Amino acid sequence: MEKENIKSILESLLFVNEKPIQLSDISRILEIKSKDIKQAVEELKTEYSNRNSGISIVPVAGGYQMCSAPFNEPWVKKMYSHQNKQKLSTASLETLAIIAYKQPITRVEIEQIRGVNVDGVVRKLGELGLIKTAGKKEVVGRPFLYITTRKFLEYFGINTLKDLPNLEEFVNLAEKENIVSQEESQDQQNKIKENKEQEKNKEEKEE
Repeated sequence: MEKENIKSILESLLFVNEKPIQLSDISRILEIKSKDIKQAVEELKTEYSNRNSGISIVPVAGGYQMCSAPFNEPWVKKMYSHQNKQKLSTASLETLAIIAYKQPITRVEIEQIRGVNVDGVVRKLGELGLIKTAGKKEVVGRPFLYITTRKFLEYFGINTLKDLPNLEEFVNLAEKENIVSQEESQDQQNKIKENKEQEKNKEEKEE
């Protein structure tokens, strides 16, 4: 298959899909090697950059997705200001952050960190497809272990868990992705600062 044809088909596939397309799926559809697809993607990215295009191709959740160029973000957000993702509450965001950074983790371990019951929050995050069970912990009672999902990566617009920012920046990321309200975001930031101060005081007492 000609290189220009590969790039043309690739653009069409990315354009019509709202979610990231896995490299393996593109390879299967085009019946070419993954390295040829990666090369085509890089060439398209260069072409878009050279002509100051309003679209870009980014790696998300282990695949590729076509999205608006970062420098046009203010105008895109303005257009979709009333068409937002389902927002998460402070409790949901805090619980999700704990799972993301501590996974795999049990419900009891989450409750020990948060200090409150999380049954309802964990159930809601599961219904949203942001977390899932990944076996059971080999302890008394064999409780379920929870981990984040590919949808979690898509939800926050990151490629892999290695791209997760630190805990404080996690809240800013949620705000940027329009996942948590401004009020909820501020509450969460205050909670994080409060937890850090408590941990610091605890360490000082132990010394």
